[in-house]
Amino acid sequence: MSAAAQIDHLVVMAHSLDAGIQWCEATLGVTPPGGGEHVFMGTHNRLLNLSSPAYPRAYLEIIALNPGAQPTRGPGQKRWFDMDDEALRAQIAEHGPQLIHWVAATPELSACHAKWRALGIDRGEIVQASRATPTGTLEWQITIRDDGQRLMDGCLPTLIQWGAQHATDSLPSSGVQIQSFTLEHPDAQPLQRACDAAQISPSQVVIAPGATASIRATLSTPRGPVTLSSRALP
Repeated sequence: MSAAAQIDHLVVMAHSLDAGIQWCEATLGVTPPGGGEHVFMGTHNRLLNLSSPAYPRAYLEIIALNPGAQPTRGPGQKRWFDMDDEALRAQIAEHGPQLIHWVAATPELSACHAKWRALGIDRGEIVQASRATPTGTLEWQITIRDDGQRLMDGCLPTLIQWGAQHATDSLPSSGVQIQSFTLEHPDAQPLQRACDAAQISPSQVVIAPGATASIRATLSTPRGPVTLSSRALP
């Protein structure tokens, strides 16, 4: 039996990294301390530890396009998380940073990836990635489609497998913890089958049918409970 996957991180996209940091301070009451650049994607981020007893090694990623940086991926290959999608970019520019996606960590990425292919899910290729940090190089494998699509309006997670070091290993406790995580989607059953195949516990991820797609994460913060929600594209 393959090992279980779990929530690794929540993805909040911002029009600029400065806007993302300001949003985090205003919304969650803390400044995100970690982060760096993804040269192959032309993006950069800030990270905030969200780990809690129910969600160990979880964090928030605030990500934005890196001005002036050109992705080093091959011709025609888009950036991850639909970050090249013009409608999504316009929505972020108009309404500000928002939760757009989530990533699930598995210790057996190849096996999980194969299970999803058997279900007819094209999560993309497994790509080796890395990022320099003050404490050393972070290395991971991650699924990325050439078209960069998140799939199922962001509700279907990207899959990741970390190397020797996890992103939260160098992130201090932030005073913010994830308490619950809910997905709603008109096609809830296929989404549930995918999460079951990855052995993501229902105690971590609640999936329910909904008229529109929605990602919701409730956090405890210095400002009290805060719920982050995705916004459907027009």
